[in-house]
Amino acid sequence: CLARNVYYEARGEPSAGQYAVAEVTMNRKASPRYPKTVCEVVYQKEAFSWTELGVLEPPAGDAWIRAVHVAEDVYYQRRPRMLQTNVIHFHATYVQPDWSKERRRVARIGKHVFYR
Repeated sequence: CLARNVYYEARGEPSAGQYAVAEVTMNRKASPRYPKTVCEVVYQKEAFSWTELGVLEPPAGDAWIRAVHVAEDVYYQRRPRMLQTNVIHFHATYVQPDWSKERRRVARIGKHVFYR
């Protein structure tokens, strides 16, 4: 589930952006305000835009292999964190969701903006 989230949310992003998306997903899993498993976090209603799109092409190719590596690195904590554990929101730069005004912006990485 974590690799799928990286793939569908950030496959066109630089590595830093993919790692940040994976970290946000795991930060949510660790938060008492979110479900306790990665899959429940990823598929929580309205949590990630791609889960609302219906049937998608299955992950494939180099982008999928890269997403799996990123997901494993973050899940097994194989590298230093980029974001603090309280960073649990992000959106693409081309949208401005209402909730973003209520959160503290902490980073822009690639085409995503991250908040706590």
